[in-house]
Amino acid sequence: MKSVITTSMRLTCLLFLIASPATLTAHAQNVKLQLNSLDRLEARASESVDVTLDGAILEIAIKFLKDSDPEEKAIKEMISGLKGVYVKVFEFEKEGEYSAADLDAIRAQLRAPGWSRMVGIKSKKESENVEVYMMTTTGSQIGGLTVITTEPKEFAVINIAGSIDIEKLVQLGGKLGIPSIKITHDKKAPKE
Repeated sequence: MKSVITTSMRLTCLLFLIASPATLTAHAQNVKLQLNSLDRLEARASESVDVTLDGAILEIAIKFLKDSDPEEKAIKEMISGLKGVYVKVFEFEKEGEYSAADLDAIRAQLRAPGWSRMVGIKSKKESENVEVYMMTTTGSQIGGLTVITTEPKEFAVINIAGSIDIEKLVQLGGKLGIPSIKITHDKKAPKE
């Protein structure tokens, strides 16, 4: 579970840090997923995490960031446009306490207009799966991200509502614990 929680929280923090201020388009109502269908699994879970950061809570968090610190100011600018960050993580004592059907209600929402699956990773050896979905808005903006990670005895769903600017992610590379990211258009140059 610690690997899922750690990975999930790192992804949440990374995505939280790269959000840029922007207005969501007509798909805004579909960006925040309804995760309450997972609540019934809490009774069976040995550990659970439920994070809801939206509206006033995000505004309070922004107030704690100082404009005098360049890194905090950059973070403040990036998160000021977020609509919300929602995380559900469950760990179970034994396998079989949850099924793929438990996540079907979440995946069904991700088939709504505007959402598309970006990444699907399945590891039979490690019995781990990762899915990343993106909500597109006008132009090249990403209006939201959802990450689903599953293992036999644990899973996590991370939903971020807000515009994600890939260029800001690149600019943050090497800062705030985010690895350096290089995007190159030269076919001969190695990609990192």
